[in-house]
Amino acid sequence: MLYPEIEPYDHGMLDVGDGHHVYWEVCGNPDGKPAVVLHGGPGSGCTPRARRYFDPAAYRVVLFDQRGCGRSTPHAGHPVVDLSTNTTDHLVGDLERLRGHLGIDRWLVFAASWGSVLGLVYAERFPHRVSAMVHAGVATGRRSETDLLTTGLGPMFPRAHARFRELVPTGDPAAGYLELLLSPDPAVHRRAAEEWCAWEDALQPLSSGLRFEVPEHALAFARLVTHYWAHGSWLPEGIVLAEADKLAGIPGVIVQGTLDLGNLIGTPFDLAHVWPDAELVLISETAHGGSDAMTASRRAATDKFR
Repeated sequence: MLYPEIEPYDHGMLDVGDGHHVYWEVCGNPDGKPAVVLHGGPGSGCTPRARRYFDPAAYRVVLFDQRGCGRSTPHAGHPVVDLSTNTTDHLVGDLERLRGHLGIDRWLVFAASWGSVLGLVYAERFPHRVSAMVHAGVATGRRSETDLLTTGLGPMFPRAHARFRELVPTGDPAAGYLELLLSPDPAVHRRAAEEWCAWEDALQPLSSGLRFEVPEHALAFARLVTHYWAHGSWLPEGIVLAEADKLAGIPGVIVQGTLDLGNLIGTPFDLAHVWPDAELVLISETAHGGSDAMTASRRAATDKFR
């Protein structure tokens, strides 16, 4: 379902300001169609698997770790961290800086989950820099989406949610957890990271449950997710859908599992309705974590735009 494993032919660390250096890599055909991969999270980091969604003879594929995660520095998993210069605006700026650094005029945006939020915001601000888009497990950055994940789904997973709320029994879970995660006390921030990641795993009962084995990764992921969710991703509520007219002329494919819990408030259908140049592909019996059928459909989408 995926192309063979491939190694980057170039990589580096880009100084994006504010003391941040972003890791990037390029693989495939140096003269191919440019594409950029936006990972989820925030804070998941890019993976070698993401390289394999693209025909290496046809695409010049750019992957990078967003601020604070993966191989980018400073890492949000350090004992003490300042997240004040890690916002959606900063990440959009990093994306444009990386495009210019690599001498790319326009590129295909390939994204999933939080990466979809970042990719859609980027495309609405710089539509002339986007040739096409492929999204999976789509999100738009609305508070209603994150409220669903932190509180609305509690009745569906009552035991896991009760455990999740033990550390933050009242108020916004993301804001409460963020305060604990930023504590300089290792016992406090490590426990908070464990509990946040346990809830993340509970929301994906079909996944392997091995996503947060490395404590530093778990801490960085939990800090970045709560940092963004507690601040509404620094986006006015519903702005991505409200300004979807700016996507006119950008072809796209939205690959969505029918069992993705984000569907409960209609996000993929709302986006497809206001983005007429996009095709919505529904994958049966598939949740947010994906499936073989979703993998095949995402590769088919990049082949379509090849």
